[in-house]
Amino acid sequence: MEPGAGPDRKTYAITEAGVTDLEWWLAEPEEPEPHLQAVLFTKVMVALMSGRSAVDFLDGQRERHMARMREITAARRAAEAQDALLMDYQLFHIEADLRWIDHAARRLDTLTESAP
Repeated sequence: MEPGAGPDRKTYAITEAGVTDLEWWLAEPEEPEPHLQAVLFTKVMVALMSGRSAVDFLDGQRERHMARMREITAARRAAEAQDALLMDYQLFHIEADLRWIDHAARRLDTLTESAP
C-alpha cells in the first residue's frame, strides 16, 4: 500500500497470495445454475482487466455446462412430469448460458482491446 493522489487516498496492489487466489478463482468453472450470468460476466471482465486471457475460463465453463446438461438430460428420461418440467427449466437456463459463453468467446478480441 502506498499513498495515492490526493488527501486520504491509498493505492493498493495485489499481493502474491492475492495473485494466487485470483488465478485459482479465474481457473475454476462455476456450477451451472439459474442466475449465474453475473458471475460469468464478472470473471470474464476481471480476467481481461487483469491482463489475463478469458479463453481458458470460457472453455472450462462450457465443459462444465455441457457436463451438467448431460446429467440433467439423463435424469430427465426417468423423471415424472413435474420433475421433468423443472429439469426443462434448468436445461433452458444452461442453454442460455452456453449461448452467452459462445458469444463472449467470439468477442474476446474486441473486449481485450477495450479493457481498461
